[in-house]
Amino acid sequence: MSHVPTKHGKVAVFTAGSWGTAFSIVLADAGNEVVLWARREELAREINEHHENPDYQPGVELPPAVSATSDVEKALHGADMVVLATPSQSLRAGLTEWAPHIEKDAVIVSLMKGVELGTLERMSEVIAQVTGAGPERIAVVSGPNLSPEIARREPAASVVACADEEVAKMIQHRIHSPAFRPYTSTDVLGCELGGAYKNVVGLAVGMAVGLGFGDNTTASVITRGLAETARLATALGANPLTLMGLAGLGDLVATCSSPLSRNRTFGEKLGQGMTTEEIYASTRQVAEGAKSCSSLLALARKTGIDAPIAEHVDAVVAGRMTAQEMMDSFIARDTKAEAD
Repeated sequence: MSHVPTKHGKVAVFTAGSWGTAFSIVLADAGNEVVLWARREELAREINEHHENPDYQPGVELPPAVSATSDVEKALHGADMVVLATPSQSLRAGLTEWAPHIEKDAVIVSLMKGVELGTLERMSEVIAQVTGAGPERIAVVSGPNLSPEIARREPAASVVACADEEVAKMIQHRIHSPAFRPYTSTDVLGCELGGAYKNVVGLAVGMAVGLGFGDNTTASVITRGLAETARLATALGANPLTLMGLAGLGDLVATCSSPLSRNRTFGEKLGQGMTTEEIYASTRQVAEGAKSCSSLLALARKTGIDAPIAEHVDAVVAGRMTAQEMMDSFIARDTKAEAD
């Protein structure tokens, strides 16, 4: 643990999407020098010249401590903390390219909320495999983090989870800004599964809203979604209290209740009759739940856990079922399966 710095320093953020850009504001406000890595050179130039990310956080002025580059080596050189905010299904490919340039003692922080297709691995597990970093160098940040609100510096709280409690506390110090309050945990698994699963529940809630249903329906889906998340997470070894906190219930409520949520919005469009392909074609934003629902369902089945919400959402996203059929199937479901 002694190699981990406690002072503020340079943080590299990959990539310059909505969440990465918003979190760069948190990091700068907390006293760090921040370098955003943008895949496109022209976007990096725009950010540096106008102190704004016009593609992902238009109208939001970035602090002077935030700069951007499309040069991987330049972004990572001297960075004692690397923050990863990329779509979860593209993490492995991206990190394979970036890993050789990460400083050997740098702490790697995941902002991603997904489970990898095929391998069924959480993002911290992918990071460990690709970089060879030990658990004391890998952390996750999870909680109710709708990026437009974070970018506007609206008050928010989150959980920093790391197997090494001292590293979690160090990161807490590094990201604590006037508007952003981090708490610490050692339950990396619980935080990651809570963050990934809430996206799937958000899709289901969005479908209910898109179908025109009201608060009784959405509250029922949220509650059942929390129970389903907790069943899987605790079966895999998570602390059930994690799911009752910011990384579980807090994140779930924000995702399911806000029109700013990509997953809820994606679900609403499914409920209104659009296909998954039509929704993908209409936006550059990634709804993680649409990608991770099948991997979370596979993980639940592998673990022997009943997961009706993941099962039904996966069927709708894949086009095997309509949103209305999903809601009808929920209601018709045998109650003996709900005896938790």
